Amino acid sequence: MNADPQRHYHRRTPGGATEALGQSEVFLEFQERLSRVAPVNRPVLLLGERGTGKELAANRLHYLSKRWQGPLLTLNCSALSSTLIESELFGYEKGAFTGAAQRRLGRFEAADSGTLFLDEIGNIPMEVQEKILRAVEYNAFERVGSSESIEVDVRIIAATNADVQALAARNKFKEDLLDRLSFEVLVVPPLRERGEDILLLANYFAGRMAVELEREEIPHFSPEAIRALEGHQWPGNVRELKNVVERAVYRTQSTAISEVVFDPFSSPYRNKPPESALDEAAQENEPTGSGDLLGRPLKAAVWDLKVRMLENALQQSKFNQKKAAQILGLTYHQFRGLYRQFKNNE
Repeated sequence: MNADPQRHYHRRTPGGATEALGQSEVFLEFQERLSRVAPVNRPVLLLGERGTGKELAANRLHYLSKRWQGPLLTLNCSALSSTLIESELFGYEKGAFTGAAQRRLGRFEAADSGTLFLDEIGNIPMEVQEKILRAVEYNAFERVGSSESIEVDVRIIAATNADVQALAARNKFKEDLLDRLSFEVLVVPPLRERGEDILLLANYFAGRMAVELEREEIPHFSPEAIRALEGHQWPGNVRELKNVVERAVYRTQSTAISEVVFDPFSSPYRNKPPESALDEAAQENEPTGSGDLLGRPLKAAVWDLKVRMLENALQQSKFNQKKAAQILGLTYHQFRGLYRQFKNNE
């Protein structure tokens, strides 16, 4: 009986393949493009911000390809030096360098008849890129310390959150290699463009965390929590959402999640002045703490006041940007313009 490669995509993997969930139009369009190129035996380059799920996309490309019964190997290129990357990719012969007590196969050789996923390729040193280019072009390479050519049949999937075109323009990434890896380029959509998927993913992560904690019931999100989740910009994308939801589930003891914490590093004491300062503020009747602005240049004082009011509105609204705009008496588009100014000046 023939196995269904789709089942392998949905099976739990170290990267959590079942987490590639979505129903938004942008997510479904991305999955359709991915499905079309998966059976084509050519390299694919995955671009996307951190936390968007590039490794999950690579898993699916493999399991929807004709190589799905072969090995899928991964190498995170950002975690290794140039010497280690070369030996990890191509292996080495006994005695090739100090400590090489025996021959070791590299990822290219071990991935023969399957797929090799090179994550964070923007960090690969130039001297190693030359050898990768040859392996991709001719399906052959030499182990470190050997002149014997080894032929392999490997499909390359690469991923990065770096601007590889800009790196190539600055001669920090080989243009020939970029050309070879980019038969198809897929941009993994950020979570902020997948509004319909936020609650779907949040409920999925909440259910999984509840099971892990052996809770009898799966908690649900209150309307306020839902608005906060859907109003957040998610710079860390799906990975950030997973952390936020799991943190909220473990912190609540009820079946309703009413509060979500986006910044676990925020200190409750960060902006709390000493008691003497509180007394002075009360005397001056300055609820925004703006008394110190009077001795400053007008432009700087106005900007400081805007920032304080923006932060205060976000805190009051639990980071629901539409509600924060209402607190400030702004339209949502006016608020977004102010928020972008604030982020650009951080």
